[in-house]
Amino acid sequence: MQRKVSSPRGRKKVILRQTPRAVTPSGGLSVFIEFLKPIGFPEQVRRDLPFCLSSPNAIPAEETFTAFVISVVAGARRLAHSSMLRADRALGALLGIKRFPTDGTIRNLFKRFTQGMVVRMYEPLWAWQVARLPKREEGYSLDLDSTVFERYGKQEGARKGYNPRKHGRASHHPWLAVLGEAHFILHGWLRSGNTTAGRGAVEFLKEALAKLPSLGWIRVVRADAGFS
Repeated sequence: MQRKVSSPRGRKKVILRQTPRAVTPSGGLSVFIEFLKPIGFPEQVRRDLPFCLSSPNAIPAEETFTAFVISVVAGARRLAHSSMLRADRALGALLGIKRFPTDGTIRNLFKRFTQGMVVRMYEPLWAWQVARLPKREEGYSLDLDSTVFERYGKQEGARKGYNPRKHGRASHHPWLAVLGEAHFILHGWLRSGNTTAGRGAVEFLKEALAKLPSLGWIRVVRADAGFS
């Protein structure tokens, strides 16, 4: 089927055609999806997940986890936003996923995690990411800094504290350790909003450095006065 549509501000006509093929507005994600396969992302996630789903009707856990990652890359800021990708058959075909999970399925997957499961999964997954970083003879700059995330509603750990943008609003006060030249988040602590800037700085730095194969990776540590 084909039809011509006249522009209200010009004489040119636009031709509209129907196609039985699946189309997607998220075609730009194909570059990221293509990147995941050669680095072995699906296999690594499948290997590191601390459980597998036994129900014959369940979406494989690694596919649900991958769908969550793709939703974040696509711009989702909450789990409900991932549902916008469910009807995108072309994106599902690019991912090799027959059924894109609902936001409820993604939420239920994360509800299965205990604190021990989080450590058992993310420690080897993080080590795998670090191993992929290019070696630099001069070493990396390790940048330490904190930031403030204001929170709405009731969220665990959200407390009133220092908040330069929304005074009096409950927030989290996380710490981040970033390898500057690689733009890679090496370590992070999600702290409650009423935590002071320098609390636990030594322990945080020790944990961050322990994630590297050796201290030879670091040429300098950069931080503001809160870490002094």
